[in-house]
Amino acid sequence: MAYVTTNPPKLLVGSFSNVSGESSIWNYSTTDDVADINTDGYFTNGKHLGMKVGDLVNATDTNASPVTVTTYRVVAVNSDGSVDVDNGDTLITGTDSD
Repeated sequence: MAYVTTNPPKLLVGSFSNVSGESSIWNYSTTDDVADINTDGYFTNGKHLGMKVGDLVNATDTNASPVTVTTYRVVAVNSDGSVDVDNGDTLITGTDSD
């Protein structure tokens, strides 16, 4: 599936400057999987949203079973305004067995 600008990541914690090492944290909910999200340029309007290199994006894949949360780091802001994120690290998965 493709990213749509009508469902953008939401800024949770913003940095107070563009100083290197000060990252913002974004939250994003989608049915897209890790392979889609970590494609270069997936977030087509990342620069417009204010994303910068070093920011973290917590993406919840609501279509996974169990639902998973993967954290990505923005590694590049492209000249067209899209951003590239790293391959991600899936930190949270959950099973409700009761």
